[in-house]
This record gives sequence, C-alpha cells and structure tokens, in this order.
Amino acid sequence: MVSEKDVAHIAELADIGIEKEELAEFTGRFNEILDYFDILDQVEQGTRGGTDLVNIFRDDIVEDSLPGDEVLANTLEKEDGFFRAPRVM
Repeated sequence: MVSEKDVAHIAELADIGIEKEELAEFTGRFNEILDYFDILDQVEQGTRGGTDLVNIFRDDIVEDSLPGDEVLANTLEKEDGFFRAPRVM
C-alpha cells in the first residue's frame, strides 16, 4: 500500500501540483492501479500453441544516398557540410 506521504513525495518529484484535499483521492487511485498490477502478476504465462515465429521485417536494400550539396540545398544554416542547429545547452 502506498501512503499519502508517498504520493505527495512522488508528486513533488514529478512536479505535479496536488492539493492536500486531493491527496486522499490520488492515494486511493494509486493503490487501485497497483492492485491491478498484482492481478496481472498472478496470470500464468502460457506457451504459444502451434505457431512458428516468422520474421516480418524486410531485408535491407542498400541504395546510394543523395549527394551532400543536394541534401543541404534547402537549408539556410549549414556548416562544414552539415546542418547547423541551434545550441541546446
């Protein structure tokens, strides 16, 4: 069982604002979800009956790629033969 203190801590870690009035409801729902997982854990795993596994993926076909200048033709931002993207950090 998960306590209200646990739910408040998880909400804080996930940066989810839960009001004190909502805490009991969220705790109940959280525990219901965990009960469903307990039910799923009790289901026996069976073997596949009579069907062989088949590879559904196609074989790779090696093809020449586009020339670099053609690839970069529609971009305004390029550098040393690559796309230039904004700095993230």
